[in-house]
Amino acid sequence: MASTPDLKIGQKLNEGKTKQIFELVDQPGLVLVQSKDQITAGNAVRKDQMEGKAAIANRTTSCVFKLLQDSGVKTAFVKQHSDTAFIAAHCEMIPIEWVCRRVATGSFLKRNPGVKEGYRFSPLKMEMFFKDDANNDPQWSEEQLLEAKFCLGGLSIGQCEIDIMNRSTVAIFEILEKAWATQNCTLVDMKIEFGVNVKTQEIVLADVIDNDSWRLWPAGDRSQQKDKQVYRDLKEVTPEAMQMVKRNFEWVSERVKLLLESQASGRVVVLMGSTSDIAHCEKIKKACTSYGIPCFLRVTSAHKGPDETLRIKAEYEGDGVPTVFVAVAGRSNGLGPVMSGNTAYPVINCPPLTPDWGAQDVWSSLRMPSGLGCSTVLSPEAAAQFAAQIFGLTDHLVWCKLRASMLNTWVSLKLADKKLQACSL
Repeated sequence: MASTPDLKIGQKLNEGKTKQIFELVDQPGLVLVQSKDQITAGNAVRKDQMEGKAAIANRTTSCVFKLLQDSGVKTAFVKQHSDTAFIAAHCEMIPIEWVCRRVATGSFLKRNPGVKEGYRFSPLKMEMFFKDDANNDPQWSEEQLLEAKFCLGGLSIGQCEIDIMNRSTVAIFEILEKAWATQNCTLVDMKIEFGVNVKTQEIVLADVIDNDSWRLWPAGDRSQQKDKQVYRDLKEVTPEAMQMVKRNFEWVSERVKLLLESQASGRVVVLMGSTSDIAHCEKIKKACTSYGIPCFLRVTSAHKGPDETLRIKAEYEGDGVPTVFVAVAGRSNGLGPVMSGNTAYPVINCPPLTPDWGAQDVWSSLRMPSGLGCSTVLSPEAAAQFAAQIFGLTDHLVWCKLRASMLNTWVSLKLADKKLQACSL
């Protein structure tokens, strides 16, 4: 592949059925992933050229990886380079396809006779397949993967790494499932691959996620499927049939861009009784920003100026933007109860604790008169998280950040335990 003005392309590192991987001479640790116009099925038993597929696949993958990265999932993706290629971290690929299923269909039914098509898996059904074209990618168990004793990119693949990939696959599926639901489209199942970043020795989501990677049923209707299954099901490959397949791929590549757009808007308004609490409130604002939620700080006292407190409340109620109020007041907390008694919006008490009267002051936030529903959260970061969980009910982008945060917390604990066990041996 010829170099471009901004990229010096080196040797070809790998080539698959639908893409090529090239080293980047001037950017060690990075590679160029170049898509092809080829479409295959049945381990390339069926193989055809589909003009424009490379650009469609690259556009789809770039949007999907951007959504996942913005959510907080670790991936190899760096940025889209051209219509048909993107830049990624150089990874040694783990030769396993992780398959996650929400709905029973396809090969699962053949391997599990008696299960009806459309059976819904809750929790998700996880499977793994060893990448071996000669043997049609046989299904593997965790025990087989452990016994393989893979060592890739300087990382030995043991139980910890298997658990991380398993847990990550579930989180990635749920994030994409939530995103596709905004387009009234069911993510039926999906296959993904992981690699070991050769620079960091971290396991990251790698390869591609495009219309070859999943089943998508608009409105949950299989007859409207928009994925590669349409190509697999062709009795005869004709120019007209290939145009139909291409239109489906284009439909997905256009819709996938919408997954990056918020379907709802909201904000957090922090009311503090005094500017002496500004540091506490800034922590709330910083945490809100990490979830992509606008946060505004105001100063008002429900004891000393209740009319002004209610005027500020009305200001944020009047424009129709969904709002969560956070009341920051120590000593005798009047802000939270007054706000809760006069607005239908959620109110969270987040009192700043002091060494002298902190424990006693908390009771003014906990002991509410009847008819009031404000909660009390002591940590400013946790108060922002609670607000994010409220907005996540209607904004998939906020929900996705919360879901990825759960995954990253779990992974950090898993790695910490692995490190501790290694030190104890």
